[in-house]
Amino acid sequence: MNDRTAGPADDAPWDSARYLREILRAPVYEAAEHTPLQPMRTLSARLGCAVAVKREDLQAVHSFKIRGAYNAMRSLTDAQRARGVVTASAGNHAQGVARSASVLGVRATIVMPTVTPSIKIDAVRSLGGEVLLRGENFDAAKAEAQRLSEVESLTFIAPFDDPRVIAGQGTIGLEIIQQDAELDRLFVPVGGGGLAAGVAVLIKALMPQVRVIGVEHEESACLAAALAAAEPVTLERVGLFAEGVAVRRIGDETFRLCSALLDDVVTVSSDETSAAVRDLFEDLRAVPEPSGAIALAGLKKYVAAHRLAGERLACVLSGANLNFHQLRYISERSEIGEQREAILGVTIPEVQGEFLRFASVLGGRAVTEFNYRVSASAPPGSPARIFVGVQLTRGREERAEIVRDLKAVGYGVVDLTDDELAKVHVRSMIGGRAPRGLAERLFSIAFPEAPGALVRFLEVLGTRWNITLFHYRTDGADYGRILTAFEVDGDGPTDSTLTEHMDRLGYAYHEVTDDPSARFFLAR
Repeated sequence: MNDRTAGPADDAPWDSARYLREILRAPVYEAAEHTPLQPMRTLSARLGCAVAVKREDLQAVHSFKIRGAYNAMRSLTDAQRARGVVTASAGNHAQGVARSASVLGVRATIVMPTVTPSIKIDAVRSLGGEVLLRGENFDAAKAEAQRLSEVESLTFIAPFDDPRVIAGQGTIGLEIIQQDAELDRLFVPVGGGGLAAGVAVLIKALMPQVRVIGVEHEESACLAAALAAAEPVTLERVGLFAEGVAVRRIGDETFRLCSALLDDVVTVSSDETSAAVRDLFEDLRAVPEPSGAIALAGLKKYVAAHRLAGERLACVLSGANLNFHQLRYISERSEIGEQREAILGVTIPEVQGEFLRFASVLGGRAVTEFNYRVSASAPPGSPARIFVGVQLTRGREERAEIVRDLKAVGYGVVDLTDDELAKVHVRSMIGGRAPRGLAERLFSIAFPEAPGALVRFLEVLGTRWNITLFHYRTDGADYGRILTAFEVDGDGPTDSTLTEHMDRLGYAYHEVTDDPSARFFLAR
């Protein structure tokens, strides 16, 4: 640790005894709150276990990040405080550093990507942080923050991979075991691993019988990848729905602790996370951000997978810095996440009265969505393809039953409930099919929400390919999502230059030409 890293010079690895000592004496309550552990009575009755939630969303900055940031900055030398601090963040860590700097009277420079929503920028400024907008993503912002640390001799405050940050987060674990000494299992979200590491080292030192389980979003599961490789690895790309845990590489120190101390790691989907957001609202009237709800999503998934009953379970609601516009997406997906809705693609004869016959097969079930548009280019007598949502009361079992019933009367059925492309894009595009003979390739792209981003996309693409489909969808995150298709010429669908151009864009993308929903509704 050098003079531009938080805390006094100390390169020796911390053992469990030192972590325990530092957690117990961490002065975090000079800036942070002692948060409640609240029971979820409705969910507890449904799961057959006593479920409680650690309400870190009730911190002044609406996330747990204040604990680690303050503990790291409180340990600075007088010389380090005089020079100021710098960090990179697009969210909760930025607010934690800004709040800590305000309490301590330290100048704080926060480097944020240029695509950061104004609500987050304004929040950091309102807490006293000096915001610099640099780069189109977190990695670029971090590089600039580290450059400033070197050039201006500012102390870099790491978001998670620092012992003093980890110790600050560990105070959450101390509070939890004080609040429930009979706890059986604790579920903790994992992004960079600072929260999970701090909580696990405290609990395993004082109450080793409590099982600590890490929860990751499936699109940013850097800990699971590191465990598989026996060392930290860098993910090629991460999903941005649960932005607060969208970390490509777990920290070296956090991996050392998590791999040794966590009892298990589970991953959850966006649909499962959305269902957990809904549970928290319905039980506690809390409105978490997606990353704040993944621990509860993991708890629910774990209970179902291991058929737990009668246990005392807790999870950490890690943050509530939600972009309001995300609620539309969360609401839409929560039904699927709770297995309350099935999404199907169905082929039926294009004849009068067939819709009525189709509805009669569904029986008394409520239809939540029905999309169909007659195609003028389809040959006479071609079957109709419909996109339909059906409300479920018995989960996966009923979903399979509906598919069997529809197939039994001769309908072609594709179950799209777990098809991300169908739920994000295709459901909004029913009726638009490619002309006969058109060869095209489809791509799903994470598109930055920034002025001029579309122009840059088209400039890099150039005029080499004709765009045959373009659908844009935003759910309030820093990145929107695009489904686009390009006509391919003489080289055919294996045209490598198209892929090269996509690589030049620098955006996360993957080809979806053969996705079931795309083939069913969009291709000819």
